[in-house]
Amino acid sequence: MNNQKTLLVIEDDTGLQKQFKWGFDKYQTVIAGDRIEAINAIRRNTPSVVTLDLGLPPDPTNASEGLKTLGDILQLAPATKVIVVTGNDDRENAIKSIAMGAYDFYQKPVDLDILTLIIDRAFQLDQLEKDNIRLQQQTKEPLAGIIASSPEMLKLSRNIQKIAPTSVNVLLLGESGTGKEVLAKAIHNLSDRAEKRFIAVNCAAIPENLLESELFGYEKGAFTGATKQTKGKIEYASGGTFFLDEIGDLPFSLQAKLLRFLQERKIERLGGREEIAVDVRIICATHQNIRSLIEKGTFREDLYFRIAEMTVNIPPLRERTGDTILIATALLKRYAAENNKAAKGFTDEAAQAIETYSWPGNVRELENKIKRAVIMSEGNQITLEDLELEKTTDFSAPLNLKEVRENAETAAIKRALAYTDNNMSQTAKLLGISRPTLYTLMKKYGMESLEAS
Repeated sequence: MNNQKTLLVIEDDTGLQKQFKWGFDKYQTVIAGDRIEAINAIRRNTPSVVTLDLGLPPDPTNASEGLKTLGDILQLAPATKVIVVTGNDDRENAIKSIAMGAYDFYQKPVDLDILTLIIDRAFQLDQLEKDNIRLQQQTKEPLAGIIASSPEMLKLSRNIQKIAPTSVNVLLLGESGTGKEVLAKAIHNLSDRAEKRFIAVNCAAIPENLLESELFGYEKGAFTGATKQTKGKIEYASGGTFFLDEIGDLPFSLQAKLLRFLQERKIERLGGREEIAVDVRIICATHQNIRSLIEKGTFREDLYFRIAEMTVNIPPLRERTGDTILIATALLKRYAAENNKAAKGFTDEAAQAIETYSWPGNVRELENKIKRAVIMSEGNQITLEDLELEKTTDFSAPLNLKEVRENAETAAIKRALAYTDNNMSQTAKLLGISRPTLYTLMKKYGMESLEAS
């Protein structure tokens, strides 16, 4: 029975209920006689296909109750295929139902053979949609160079894929070690500039007195030691992408010159007089709070608006659900192969420590830890001692399915009780369970006190 497809029949006529129950015996057929029963059945059985008679109590001659039921079903379960059954002269409401989102309609008198064909077709479409969703989930993967499976990073990857083909300036914001340059390269590789150069300059790594010539270039004789004309990194990246890392550390004296370039798309080499047009995409990144720098007067607000046509916030590793152990495992394989070591996995204590440690240095810190641990390891598993991490007793992210399910059920019951102001009957209906089941669950999870309150 459990392998049967679930069909919900919403019909108040007891004669038709029996006919449908008998005629649709190849499905797991659930019967509902009114809107309340129908909503409870949707919550309890999650049927893929529903037949809905628009003429429901309290006034079977008025389709308003049926239309309201249709709206409730589509709100609760938007993917459900609802087949509206109407009277012979009620074509107007049938069309209205289709406009609301019903899958199809059928007019009485009922011919079970024809209605069965419509229902079968609805189940086939439902299965195709589910297969398509499953295929999409199986093929979901982050950008090249990024190891991730977390919803946070998969969403970020999708956003990057939308941004990359455009020409907007992008500002990447994130803590040190979160992979800002990796994402900048991903944007470049997914753009129509991928065959051109990707040039990166770290504003914090070059002395202020050298940064201007590094960015904009210089003419022969512009300063002592300038023995030949030299292109700057911006000009050198022409046609491609120029990545300014740690833009928050760009000296204030150079910010006006960078702003002028972004406005005019022309540069002047140091000591030169000629304006040179440069076609380059600009991507900037920083771990600092730019708004705070603007308030302090160390960063130009007009420059900020130029570089931040599109802003991407990169979550720190501690907020990337499930990514830490995934990245650690990939790094372990890489460094074990590079260093000809036998390590193939982590002890349970080491894996738990990796997942619960806060990783203030993010992926960069994790990479350093794993690299060192592989080199220092002696067996085929990485230990806590190899990682130089402390044993943890934090099990806030359980892998045990029973515990995960219990946590989810507890949270759902508490939310439903709050929504109904602790009304047990309404709470049970909202959760799609019986009152005895609700009482059993509350007793199981020690929630009797909530009932009393």
